[in-house]
Amino acid sequence: MGKNVAEQLVEMLVEAGVKRVYSVTGDSLNYFNDAVRRNGKIKWIHVRNEEVGAFAAAAEAELDGIACCAGSSGPGHVHLLNGLYDAHRSHVPVIAIASTIDTNQFGMDYFQETNTTKLFDDCSLYNQIATTAEQVPRMFQSAIQHAITKKGVAVFGLPGDVAKMDAVEAESSMQFFKCKPVITPVASELNLLASVLNEDKKVTIFCGIGAVNAHSEVIALAEKLKAPIGYSFRAKMGMQFNNPYEIGMTGLLGQPSAYHSMHEADIVLLLGTDFPYQKFMPDKNIIIQIDESAERLGRRANLHMGLCGDIKDSLTALMPLINDKSEDAFLKTQLEFYDKVKAHQQNYVVDTGEENKIQPEFVTDTIDRLSNDDAIFTVDTGMCCVWGARFIHGTGKRKMLGSFNHGSMANAMPMAIGASLAHPDKQVIALCGDGGISMLLGDLATIKQYNLPIKIIVFNNRALGMVKLEMEVDGLPDNETDMVNPDFALIAEAMGFKGITVSKPEEVESAILNALNYEGPILLNILTNPNALAMPPKVEWEQIKGMTVSMTKLMLGGKMGEVLDTIKSNYKHLGEVL
Repeated sequence: MGKNVAEQLVEMLVEAGVKRVYSVTGDSLNYFNDAVRRNGKIKWIHVRNEEVGAFAAAAEAELDGIACCAGSSGPGHVHLLNGLYDAHRSHVPVIAIASTIDTNQFGMDYFQETNTTKLFDDCSLYNQIATTAEQVPRMFQSAIQHAITKKGVAVFGLPGDVAKMDAVEAESSMQFFKCKPVITPVASELNLLASVLNEDKKVTIFCGIGAVNAHSEVIALAEKLKAPIGYSFRAKMGMQFNNPYEIGMTGLLGQPSAYHSMHEADIVLLLGTDFPYQKFMPDKNIIIQIDESAERLGRRANLHMGLCGDIKDSLTALMPLINDKSEDAFLKTQLEFYDKVKAHQQNYVVDTGEENKIQPEFVTDTIDRLSNDDAIFTVDTGMCCVWGARFIHGTGKRKMLGSFNHGSMANAMPMAIGASLAHPDKQVIALCGDGGISMLLGDLATIKQYNLPIKIIVFNNRALGMVKLEMEVDGLPDNETDMVNPDFALIAEAMGFKGITVSKPEEVESAILNALNYEGPILLNILTNPNALAMPPKVEWEQIKGMTVSMTKLMLGGKMGEVLDTIKSNYKHLGEVL
């Protein structure tokens, strides 16, 4: 007997390099599940919620280049949406198989019927449904090729009756092409860029995720230009290590050093970044942006030049045109300020807190010190992102995964599942908020089922901490942000693995060390200080002085209305910059 469509799809996934399918099986997906079982080269990962499967696939794809998740008819594939949004906005190649009802029931309001084409349109770059066996191989090849080449989500709609049809071999190529073309600006643009950078002006470089594969090239450029290097959160692990020119992050979670450097420079060079927070971008500087996706040029800042190119390729071509600068006063000033910022930041580590109010900065610094230099960290959106951004340091081997573009709660634990399955040899540490872990608690059972040695650190501050702070910064009383939590350690025990509650600062170091050395999964429920500030005010004194000067000028001019507006806008602004 020949193979059916489901078997054909599995063979194609194997050829594309997929190792796992994250899913909850059921009805229209059962033939595909059975094909995975019989093939034996792909592992079916039974998650408890398809959203977790999509997040896990997104993590694996970011680490290894491609991954797959699936959902059955109606509610099954609807659950995929949030994780797929995250994967798509993070530009990682995920194949999503959206199984659905039989084709002869389309348009009849049948049980569990959804329109997959409409449903997934906004979170995918390929989104089609096959209705005949003849369509399947070419469509699926196109879906996988879209995901790999364009870096995003490809959704393949698979009706239940199509899955069990006899497969039809395609006449076109069934290969998958992972191309890496050289992409650089044309010579005239590079010469013009070099002429601008070679002027006797202060330059600050700001890098995004698109620059992390060009670490050595960026460092070499900074050395020639005597330029400090800032970076986005997502680029931190790839740009911070072995970087004598680094000045940290800017933005909501960053330090004032990068913010100041970008504003005080004459030229800001943006490399591989689509940093979304426009108010942190300077508006009176010469801004030059290089990105491999030309559609991103200029949408965050008013550009002097916008160039399309891969960062590594572009800098390789640019370097011979750049002159060595001798003047390094600007660089030294920025590095000295960054040293002061880091010293101030450590004040929040020295203060370890008190019983039931352990300082989260101290906890995260301890995790950073004790973790392996090739550990994989996942961080929940919110306060955990703040602590991860500030206190987890890049080594050149570490990875940090989060919902950095989509900003979803509850991503850290599911992403840790994908990371641990893909890299069982690595230490995987999930920094979870109590709000985030609460949302998808059921998949702690998945961790136990596959005996994944994930280290879950719950920062239990009994509140939606970031939301609480946002409301307070806006002058609003926080409302319904407090949480009455279960005992997360007992829940871990009920799920079948080790759980420990840590309530005293003096217990933190030994608890974390023991957890990291523990062979199986473990959850540390750490009772952190709910009033810990995400934005340390000490480090922004220079910005406060600048605001004071501007208000004084306004008052002398009798413009009291503008003074009040300045106070109001900068109160929020200062909190976000810090």
